[in-house]
Amino acid sequence: MKKLFCVLIIASLTLALSGCGGGGSSPPPTYGVQILSNPTYDGDIELTSNGYIISQNGLASVFAGIDPDTGSETRAFLNFSLSAVPGNAFINSAELDLFIDSFKSIDRIIPIRIELVSFAPPLVGSDYDRIILPPLETVTSNIYLSDVGNHVLIDVTRLVDTAQLLGLGYFQIRILENLGLVNPGVFEINNATTTKAPLLDIIYQ
Repeated sequence: MKKLFCVLIIASLTLALSGCGGGGSSPPPTYGVQILSNPTYDGDIELTSNGYIISQNGLASVFAGIDPDTGSETRAFLNFSLSAVPGNAFINSAELDLFIDSFKSIDRIIPIRIELVSFAPPLVGSDYDRIILPPLETVTSNIYLSDVGNHVLIDVTRLVDTAQLLGLGYFQIRILENLGLVNPGVFEINNATTTKAPLLDIIYQ
């Protein structure tokens, strides 16, 4: 009789546990948003022997890299609004889509840095300077000669996640050739057409 009583208690506990969510809860839903850069704020800054040359507002393209012919360096700036992403959202992934219009280098590869920055438009010469406008987070990637005429997808999850943690209303990035001993090269990013303009693809929950 005692053995039967114990079996009944164990059975009752098993039923109680299974009725209290033993099957687990469903994961939170994920959402996706695609954000085009703002051509009014996109631009580039070229450092020449005569100083800074700033180009901005409705440009057909922006440039980044070191010109192997002149030695001047250009850094591109892209600006994306984060208003479509809730401030408390968790960033699952973020991908930057760039369409490469041209490529000039003595090599077939241009290593690049993409830096999260925060500045008030319009661009000023000091935005070029990594000490005056320090990067908040950085990722590295490569642009290849074979990328000309194609879309390049770059994982920028870490950058968008940092922008969220800092409560930034805009995802602003500075693109430059990677630092160190690298062959000079400059590439052109399409900034004109909707199908080729810089695009930020975010998945969040």
